[in-house]
Amino acid sequence: MIVKVCGLRSEENLSQVTDSYSMVGLNFYTPSIRCVALEAEKYDILPSTVKRVGVFVNESQEEILNKVEKYALDFVQLHGDESIAFGREIAKHSQVIRVFRISSAVDLEKIDGHDYAEYFLFDTYTEAYGGSGKKFDWNILNNYKGSIPFLLSGGIGPEDSESISSISHPMFRGVDINSKFESSPAEKDMNMISRFIKEVTKK
Repeated sequence: MIVKVCGLRSEENLSQVTDSYSMVGLNFYTPSIRCVALEAEKYDILPSTVKRVGVFVNESQEEILNKVEKYALDFVQLHGDESIAFGREIAKHSQVIRVFRISSAVDLEKIDGHDYAEYFLFDTYTEAYGGSGKKFDWNILNNYKGSIPFLLSGGIGPEDSESISSISHPMFRGVDINSKFESSPAEKDMNMISRFIKEVTKK
């Protein structure tokens, strides 16, 4: 199972990342408290097996590709209102994770045409771009009949490991965790994350 840990921004947190992590999210959305504040070379401490995902919200193609090169990003996560055409252009240069904010099954209709993505990420609908700390109704996922695998996000906490392990959707590949694993804003509790990873990947 993929476990993506988003919003890591301190040197201490980065130094504690192990190869049990699948992906680490580097948030480049400047209004976010978790926006990247370290120079690119600081991320070289990450294990080579951990994929780097750059999170962008309605950013220009030029800026995204600049960050892909500078931070050696493996994936670009499009978390805003980017068009299908824009996504296709980015996919020529990087693997893409496309985010969809979900409040009802109707929101799943928005995925049509986004077949350039390596993964979809289904997050809780909010007027902002993520960070709600709330779950959507996971039963909505039963309405997803597409062929692109997805990650689940939105308010996932340590107490959800059993529920996550029991998800049987054929396209479900993993989770994206964030604020529920913080000891203070933008500072992750790495011991809590390690325990969670062990629990959801033990099967």
